[in-house]
Amino acid sequence: MYAWVSLRYLVPQGRIDQTVDRHRAYLRGLKERRKLVASGPLIPRTGGALLLRADDDDELAALVAGDPFALEGLVEHTVYRWAPNIGVEGLDGL
Repeated sequence: MYAWVSLRYLVPQGRIDQTVDRHRAYLRGLKERRKLVASGPLIPRTGGALLLRADDDDELAALVAGDPFALEGLVEHTVYRWAPNIGVEGLDGL
């Protein structure tokens, strides 16, 4: 399963900046495990987005909950489960 996760900042950018290195390290770990396909900030920078790969809803919830931004209560997540049908072979190869 794939999911697009929208992150909306709940605190000022200065507070986000205090945790962004831990957040990015967590995402690099997800990328190494092939759970993260892509990530990055929104423009304007009011939050960010993640494209995740998970085996089931429980794993997806754990991936989102383990993010330092979530652990520190800095963001609100909206999770959109996604079932791509065109181009999925490209995603599966990432």
